Amino acid sequence: MTDLSLYQYENELYEKGVKYIAGVDEAGRGPLAGPVVAAAVILKKGATFKYVNDSKQLTEKQRELALIEIKENALAIGIGICSVDEIDLINIYRASREAMISAIRQLKIKPDFLLIDAMPMEIDIPLLSIIKGDTLSVSIAAASIVAKTTRDGYMMEMDKLFPEYGFKNHKGYGTKEHLEAIKTYGITPIHRKTYEPIKSLLKKK
Repeated sequence: MTDLSLYQYENELYEKGVKYIAGVDEAGRGPLAGPVVAAAVILKKGATFKYVNDSKQLTEKQRELALIEIKENALAIGIGICSVDEIDLINIYRASREAMISAIRQLKIKPDFLLIDAMPMEIDIPLLSIIKGDTLSVSIAAASIVAKTTRDGYMMEMDKLFPEYGFKNHKGYGTKEHLEAIKTYGITPIHRKTYEPIKSLLKKK
């Protein structure tokens, strides 16, 4: 079962009479390619989990099992996406925040309180921004898994369009395989032009 300390923030809010708590997190700030994806998840009060944890600590198979648990125990799930063009236009920090706000707005239930992973935000809902929140709150951990699996699914589709880049392996992160492919084949429409080394490569043209 998931570490009981993960439920602490939620339990304290429930004790104060808060009914709907949404955990919010994003995936994809660091990659050289693909969108940034955010998720907002409102879990049923009292739901417990076997697999849900910080998505970065789980294997791909564990994330898939956790996602099943989340879908069975969520009252609402919202997903927000900021494209590569938006990331290049407004920068990744702002794009991450926009994706998070979009995910919150997609929820079919308006949350009474937000638990957000390390992102200050101006929104008309009370919130707490928690550093390393995906390791400290079950709601944020759930959101991190939804965001990560959604983004990974998108990158698997992009692998079919651009098979020579190996997106299914690295999901757009700057691995040796990915950097070699960029040098050999150039960039695709889903590469972030404001990220290095892509920015410098474009200047050389």
